[in-house]
Amino acid sequence: MARVIRRPLLLLAAVSVAIVASLVRPAAAVRPFVLVLSVDDFLKDSSAHPSLPSADSAGADADADEWDDFADDSPAADPLLSPSSWVPLLDPTSSPPSGDEPDSPADSLFVAGARAMLSAASEGDDVAFVTAAAQIEAAATAGHPGAQSALAFLSGAGMTRPASRSRAFLLHKFAADAGDLQSKMAIAYSYFRQEMYEEAVTLYAELAEAALTSSLISKEPPVIEPIRLHSGTEENKEALRKSRGEDDEDFQITEYQAQRGNSAAMYKLGLLYYYGLRGLRRDYVKAFHWFSKAVEKGDTRAMELLGEIYARGAGVERNYTEAYKWLTLAAKQQHYSAYNGLGYLYVKGYGVEKKNLTKAREYFKLAADNKEAGGHYNLGVLYLKGIGVKRDIMEACNHLLQAVNAGQPKAIYQVAKLFQKGIGLKKNLHMATMLYKSVAERGPWSSLSRWALESYLKGDVGKALLLYSRMADLGYEVAQSNAAWILDRYGDQSICMGESGFCTDMERHLRSHALWWQASEQGNEHAALLIGDAYYYGRGVARDYERAAEAYMHAQSQSNAQAMFNLGYMHEHGHGLPLDLHLAKRYYDQAVAVDSAAKLPVMLALTSLWLRKNYADSFLVRFIDSLPDIYPVVEEWVEDVLMDEGNATILTLFACLVTVLYLRERQRRQVAAANPQQPDGAPM
Repeated sequence: MARVIRRPLLLLAAVSVAIVASLVRPAAAVRPFVLVLSVDDFLKDSSAHPSLPSADSAGADADADEWDDFADDSPAADPLLSPSSWVPLLDPTSSPPSGDEPDSPADSLFVAGARAMLSAASEGDDVAFVTAAAQIEAAATAGHPGAQSALAFLSGAGMTRPASRSRAFLLHKFAADAGDLQSKMAIAYSYFRQEMYEEAVTLYAELAEAALTSSLISKEPPVIEPIRLHSGTEENKEALRKSRGEDDEDFQITEYQAQRGNSAAMYKLGLLYYYGLRGLRRDYVKAFHWFSKAVEKGDTRAMELLGEIYARGAGVERNYTEAYKWLTLAAKQQHYSAYNGLGYLYVKGYGVEKKNLTKAREYFKLAADNKEAGGHYNLGVLYLKGIGVKRDIMEACNHLLQAVNAGQPKAIYQVAKLFQKGIGLKKNLHMATMLYKSVAERGPWSSLSRWALESYLKGDVGKALLLYSRMADLGYEVAQSNAAWILDRYGDQSICMGESGFCTDMERHLRSHALWWQASEQGNEHAALLIGDAYYYGRGVARDYERAAEAYMHAQSQSNAQAMFNLGYMHEHGHGLPLDLHLAKRYYDQAVAVDSAAKLPVMLALTSLWLRKNYADSFLVRFIDSLPDIYPVVEEWVEDVLMDEGNATILTLFACLVTVLYLRERQRRQVAAANPQQPDGAPM
């Protein structure tokens, strides 16, 4: 049962414990990012800017080469295999990580130490973990950037050594200066938390560009479905069930239907493999196979993706003529995303007679007019750089912003650049940093989340915690909340490494608290609620009603009904906030307005307010105020007796008993008022 609710407001609150718990909204996902700008965000005169490229034909051709949906020349090295990558240690099919000297003693120490650390986390072996950390430290001392990055993570978390943010930052800086992209992620996130946007935006811009480049060549899928292990305080069983890849029953049913000739199932299988969804590894060969089968069976949706596969050379030899053929067939079937691909081919002159910017613009416009995000992005680039059209910054911004709100990563990157440089949009480094960060987090280093999830699904909670903690260090909010949730849920198991051996209860509480706090800073309203509860109840930290109120205010600002309910309670009792019954009622009313599930708990709370206002010194009000002292006993009784057995009859009798007690108390007071000479103890 959820424990983040406020103390019961009435004796009848025993009835409402389970109901109030429903106010804890599922944390399956933070609200989607939507960029809303006002007129004030645009520059008044954006017709000229020194940073804009030349609009002459030579400049147009040069600019056309800068943006490339299908990546003609794959980068020589995949950032996935940067020196600090743990993926090759997790995936036996990957090449081993390499530093400047692949066969150096430092490299061998790092690989051995990192592999031993992962193994120790799985087995819950604190002695082996300490030995592995020592190997990593030795490699870091020898200058290995991957070891420096790993040691920075251990130092920041306080694993096998005292926690030190300053030492962690210094080690990440050494690794980043040697080119380690994951340490650059950690440093950028550190700057971001400190609101040092000048420094953060530069790093995140570099990382976002690397993420966009590597997404075309990495076998890992882009981060488009980060899985949250928990829904509120409970395990997110439905999301986890759908993340088991080929072991999922739904996948097996789809596969069976596809093998039996169902074209829709074939298309769905192709999508799952092409994008690497629901726990599957990206497999372009299988995607191509199922898309081809779907087309043979008459499913025209797969035509556009076959065209894209041929254009990218994903699982097949690149063939622009074939790409043009399939994209044309898809366009004839009114699959408007295919117009995007055709427009691109005409911009580059691939698979067609010659470049034709007029035709390209027409195709992009057809796609955009039919709400295709890629069409808006491509039109935005044309107008931004003056390629085949007269440069129009406002028009470019309008198209790019529509693509941004459709979640198009390259559009997010372009708009971030506009904010960073002050082109068309007023310079806003905070906004630029946030946008770059969202793209950078799609980089190949995010693949650790898949291994963390696989470990959790296999019951290897120790390794899952270590991997999520590593990603939390890089600034991933979902990883921060997942790691914190694991610490809270599995705290009695030997999975958390502290300064010396396994975590003490205090170390675990503090680490969980720090992770929830970081997640709350990034918009996780459930995390903010838990931070508020930690301060309210003194769980792992000193009790501080004022800081609890601050955390609830943060969650309330995101329209969270539970936070509104809690703030109402604090105003009702003067805990950390001024005693104000009118303001308490306002918060209770807001909770109902935001979430109808709050209706019954709020009704009970409003009853409490009415009693407090009209019968301030009554027996029932005094009893309500005494409930915090007996609450643990009441809650245990509700859980063990009522909730587990589902005994509604006992619950009803209990409510009736409370009502009788209240009516008898009111009658006694009325009689006493009518007969002032009668002693209080006289029988009625």
